[in-house]
Amino acid sequence: MLYQGAVAYPRLCAGPLNRPQRCARLRAHQEGTTGLIALQGVAHSYGGGELLSDITLELAPGSFHFLTGPSGAGKTTFLRMCYGEMVPTAGEVTLFGQDLRKMRRDDLARARRRIGVVHQDCRFLDHLSLADNVALPLLAAGRSPSESGDDLRALLGWVGLEARAGALPPTLSGGERQRAALARAVILSPEVILADEPTGNIDWEMAMRLLNLLVELNRMGTAVVIATHDLNLIRAAKSLIPARVLRIAGRRLQVAGSDL
Repeated sequence: MLYQGAVAYPRLCAGPLNRPQRCARLRAHQEGTTGLIALQGVAHSYGGGELLSDITLELAPGSFHFLTGPSGAGKTTFLRMCYGEMVPTAGEVTLFGQDLRKMRRDDLARARRRIGVVHQDCRFLDHLSLADNVALPLLAAGRSPSESGDDLRALLGWVGLEARAGALPPTLSGGERQRAALARAVILSPEVILADEPTGNIDWEMAMRLLNLLVELNRMGTAVVIATHDLNLIRAAKSLIPARVLRIAGRRLQVAGSDL
């Protein structure tokens, strides 16, 4: 259940994830459609040493994964390769069926619109309001935020921030910043959400609120990957959604064999 004051995500219509999109996404998950993002034999070197080695994973529609591992293990690097910000030293990354190395700039831009990213540091433009920051991906996609006003308000209501729409980022609490970052990540109705330590700097109650929002997205067919150190968050998820745990250890990716 969502926290008090939030708007249920399925009520959003023309904007973030309308009903046809949700139904198509759920069908793709049920029919076992080919993975959205795939890594095959991927390695990445940094500073003269190998950080990741022989990583193979296919991210399927509707899947939910937690990515764990010690600090410096390569979790952020893994996520950056998943949305095309970094190219592997060896192996192949494919985004929606396209080889990352062969993608042109426009191809990569289109692919990234299908991937929502919640960064660990929640960067915002401090001179713009919360609502304008959340709407920035619309501008990047060539759409007018003014034409999506109702959907933007509904989206802010979904994350419990409608009353803070005019606030400037420096006045936001840690939990408000994280929820604003999630709203910005989903405004283009992505098929994948990649969240890098989204609960690292907020209290437990706020962490659960954020987890509930991500779970709701996943139940409608959005694939979710959460990089986290918080084992309690992973344990809490077992009562909400089937999830898999990926762990980076010894430069390689280990997949837990059972659902949480």
